[in-house]
Amino acid sequence: MAEKVQEVVWLTQEAYDKLKSELDQLSGPGRAEVTGRIAAAREEGDLRENGGYHAAREEQGQQEARIRQLTDMLRQAQVGEAAKDTDEVAPGVLVTIAFFGDESDTDTFVLGSRELLGLDDALDSTNVYSPQSPLGNAILGKKKGDSASYEAPNGSTIEVTVIDVQPFRS
Repeated sequence: MAEKVQEVVWLTQEAYDKLKSELDQLSGPGRAEVTGRIAAAREEGDLRENGGYHAAREEQGQQEARIRQLTDMLRQAQVGEAAKDTDEVAPGVLVTIAFFGDESDTDTFVLGSRELLGLDDALDSTNVYSPQSPLGNAILGKKKGDSASYEAPNGSTIEVTVIDVQPFRS
């Protein structure tokens, strides 16, 4: 059986602190609040027809899923800053690619995650692609002028060339 490889999640210090704060809130006061609402709804009687009880249980499930997600992210986190000067595609950089066959058809985006980069406001008009996406995975580690290909959701192969790599500045 293949061993699961643990993926590193790149985070800025600001993003790490924000996610840690959210985790602390959800797993402490947030958990106690939802548990209190469930207990109060339970005291109202018949649980089969108690909308408040079912809503609180649904919220509890969503909250527990978010706690697990945050715990995993922070466990795998590598805290650092985006490279100040780089020529290699890595999380936290602004990348411009051209699609093979039409060099005028380009796309510029940040490689990373809105949430993980901690730059939600600065990214309103900038596309963001995950390093784990087919495109992100294909170009990760590439340099300006390098080509790569990836499989699109429809099964076709798309070839791209890295045109530019710059540190992302919000």
